[in-house]
Amino acid sequence: MRFATALVILLGTVPAAFAGGFDLVIPARPGVPIIINGIDVSYAVVEGDYGLGKGVHRQPTIYGGRYVDSEPYVGHYYPSLGSQPGYGRMEIEPPANRKLPKPAESYHDYWGAQSMMQPPQPEVPMDPPAVILAPQDGGPRGYGR
Repeated sequence: MRFATALVILLGTVPAAFAGGFDLVIPARPGVPIIINGIDVSYAVVEGDYGLGKGVHRQPTIYGGRYVDSEPYVGHYYPSLGSQPGYGRMEIEPPANRKLPKPAESYHDYWGAQSMMQPPQPEVPMDPPAVILAPQDGGPRGYGR
């Protein structure tokens, strides 16, 4: 009886140990691929724990993904890709005795800034007195009376 109970408990816990499950990968934005290790896994099945928050460093099993080129062929030359263009420009050197275009007219532009002229200020003596005396009558508001 104990053996049968132990066997039932063992058989009941084994599937829970392998319950990693699988995930169907659906991109949040259409047209933006989800790439894992050079494989586009959009609309594919990924099995195993994978992600930044898992803390596990094992490779997931991918069913239905497709390989992505590390350097896609775009049909144009982009210097940032670091590769040489497939062909050069077709430059035609003009003959030396050709008719030259008329020279461009001269152009000169000037930008400047200047302050407005200030009205003349009253002259301040070279040695002003140390104390300036205020009027004794208190001025227009009647202060100091």
